[in-house]
Amino acid sequence: MRFDTLLREQEVEDAAASRWWLFLLTGVAWLVFALAVFQWDYTTVYAISYLFGVVAVLAGVNEFLLVGVVSSGWKAVHALVGVLFVLVGVAALAHPHNAFQTLAGLIGFFFLFKGVFDLVAAFGTKRRFDLWWLQLVVGLVEILLAFWSAGAFDRKAILLVVSVGVIALTRGITEILVAFKLLARSGGGGPPVQPA
Repeated sequence: MRFDTLLREQEVEDAAASRWWLFLLTGVAWLVFALAVFQWDYTTVYAISYLFGVVAVLAGVNEFLLVGVVSSGWKAVHALVGVLFVLVGVAALAHPHNAFQTLAGLIGFFFLFKGVFDLVAAFGTKRRFDLWWLQLVVGLVEILLAFWSAGAFDRKAILLVVSVGVIALTRGITEILVAFKLLARSGGGGPPVQPA
């Protein structure tokens, strides 16, 4: 890799580190949303489809936010994931009656993809971030949920609601981890150290 490319990536990371608080806020918002999901009583197919659609669109928007704070190799991955989340979310909102039947299958793939992504990110930041293992645990839980969710959703709609809540919960934890990674990068919350 060329020196000027490394220097540009360093500048992007330094600029993103000063916005660590934005990811902390979005992480807390995801956790509040997850708590609300677990407290609501969803009994209709439309409500479940709308709920999943909103969560998928918000997850896509978060992925687009991450594009501005990651190194060049991960930008394309976050952008692709963001597009996929938004497309799935819009489809669920536009066709809620059809979405419910396909959501059970999509939930499993969502958890699997997100879990693998979190595992790779955890190992990729192992040397630079002391809490890398927490993202590793989240990734492993998501992969386990992928296989669990491949089960009998057609018989129990409440499991689909729980899956949406778990997606929001894991998203919140991931966003908070990104915030702390950026905070560590910025030197504890102050402005990035500039070379003399």
